[in-house]
Amino acid sequence: MAHRDDIECWLTDMDGVLVHENDAIPGASEMLAGWESNGIPYLVLTNNSIYTARDLSARLRASGLHVPEERIWTSALATAAFLQQQVPGGSAFVIGEAGILTALHDAGFVMTETDPDFVVVGETRTYSFEAITRAIRLINRGARFIITNPDATGPSPEGPLPATGAVAALITKATGREPYVVGKPNPMMFRSALNKIGAHSKRTGMIGDRMDTDIVAGIEAGLHTVLVLTGISDQNEIEKYPFRPDEIVDSVADLLPTITETIRTV
Repeated sequence: MAHRDDIECWLTDMDGVLVHENDAIPGASEMLAGWESNGIPYLVLTNNSIYTARDLSARLRASGLHVPEERIWTSALATAAFLQQQVPGGSAFVIGEAGILTALHDAGFVMTETDPDFVVVGETRTYSFEAITRAIRLINRGARFIITNPDATGPSPEGPLPATGAVAALITKATGREPYVVGKPNPMMFRSALNKIGAHSKRTGMIGDRMDTDIVAGIEAGLHTVLVLTGISDQNEIEKYPFRPDEIVDSVADLLPTITETIRTV
């Protein structure tokens, strides 16, 4: 397993690692600036498929973090890359918002309600019962069932909202068909990210805040895994799992000295 000093490329989760709600986590700005100024390949990953990379870049900028849109890799982009590989120039019926619709459109897909190759379910704030019914019928007729991410709930100021995984469960119950999940914890999300920046798993680090998505997927993809305690996981949460990350640190601020040292010696 690679030591942190040997890492040449980085993947990092967004929420809980770089930002909390809309506030930058101390150390995140310096870490990103260090990667940028020293030409270190990196991607910021998110399972959220609502927003385009451009939207997320603007949201991060408002939090004081500079991340160019080409440095953002969403579950929507990973899904589009996977489907393009499966059926180039294919068709899809999509339940979702700009993130997944734009990604599939840019990948050369046609959106249709007539005999699509795939039914794709992504994150959306307004799930339509009519659209879910149509998805169920198309899957029953042979469309392949894909979801961008498995998250059952998402956060909102009022409390949890049902998310992609919850809607997928409804469709599964009605069709008897399980979806293929592209986003974390499927290591496919990380493999497609590695392909995008031309990185090798042995020389790539992954920074995340969740044992059940970031860390397990990072381990399965063969990456050097770093868990930060600024998001979901704490010491009690870590103990519940039969695997461990390579490193556990309080926050990305703890990674700065090593990252700076590594840059200096390259």
